[in-house]
Amino acid sequence: MSNSPLATSTRPIWDVFCRVIDNLGDIGVCWRFCAHLAKHGQSVRLWIDAPEALAWMVPGALQGEVAHVQVHRWTEPLAAGLVSDAPPADVWVEAFGCDPADEWMAWLARRVAAGHPQPVWLNLEYMSAERYVERCHRLPSPIFTGPLSGLTKWFFYPGFTPATGGLLREADLMERRNRFDASNWLQTHQLPSGASQRRIGLFCYEPPPLQQVLGEVSAEAPSSAWLVTHGRAAQAVAQLPAKATFSAEMHSLPPLTQTDFDHLLWSCDLNFVRGEDSLVRALWAGQPFVWHIYPQHDNAHHAKLEAFLEWLQAPTSLRTFHRLWNGVMPADGPVWPGWEVVDSWKHCALAGRERLLAQPDLVTQLLEFVAKKR
Repeated sequence: MSNSPLATSTRPIWDVFCRVIDNLGDIGVCWRFCAHLAKHGQSVRLWIDAPEALAWMVPGALQGEVAHVQVHRWTEPLAAGLVSDAPPADVWVEAFGCDPADEWMAWLARRVAAGHPQPVWLNLEYMSAERYVERCHRLPSPIFTGPLSGLTKWFFYPGFTPATGGLLREADLMERRNRFDASNWLQTHQLPSGASQRRIGLFCYEPPPLQQVLGEVSAEAPSSAWLVTHGRAAQAVAQLPAKATFSAEMHSLPPLTQTDFDHLLWSCDLNFVRGEDSLVRALWAGQPFVWHIYPQHDNAHHAKLEAFLEWLQAPTSLRTFHRLWNGVMPADGPVWPGWEVVDSWKHCALAGRERLLAQPDLVTQLLEFVAKKR
């Protein structure tokens, strides 16, 4: 992890600010975002308060081995010299409404008072298919008080329609997806690779019907293999009652790099995903998937889930399973719809992916927006 300012570069400089709330989705999104910017000729400083997960997500990232992306630990206060000695950024990005460090705010106030231009200041918001995203995307957010009064931030919303900022997608993603050898990857990781065996990737929080679904899948297809990701998914399985027994195989996975997580999604017949980053990666995978949306105490996530299912044009069976998996409705009977129904969800997943591939990706749109504002 870098402890020195970014060296002077002819590349445009971006400061991306990220606070890790929980579950690592924020750091996952921010890293993919920064790496994608670097591939587009930008230099990026990622300021993050808990960067440790990058050690296994992206080996080499903390050591500065990823070209044109530097990771700085966001301490309070920031280490001396990190702000005063750094070349000024052309763009600031508040990831998920995260305010920049106080030292950077003070630095900007001094710069503006001395007559220097402000960086293009962006609030990169949460992803949603709800209608307000199209209304709020690219709107200004003027600052009315304090030493930065008169400056403007801009809202930039990732989303699923042409009227939003799009989703993160690397230029070579579909080429890599199309040439991927799932059997080879599975064998390399000592996971079931037989063509006739059903594989289910499990990346979730604590879904209410987990035990029931495991039992019902086992009853229909005893040889099914569950590939259980490290962390909360593994903990959810481990905390099931001792009397809960399943004939399906349970394979516990180690922490996966972002690249191997994509490969996991590409290798499974059904993917259970959670949060934002893994939902987007499941869409690019083109396999049947079920989204465990991040639960909110006021149940605001219910509307967000329904908006996404509506955009996806999900069939009734997929909508019902999502509602059961997310605890939106109680399980009064069987939950698992059967593999024949699950296989039919692939058409819906592929159709959604095609609509997204027809739209510019998030970084391409953001670079165009910044160029106009500069």
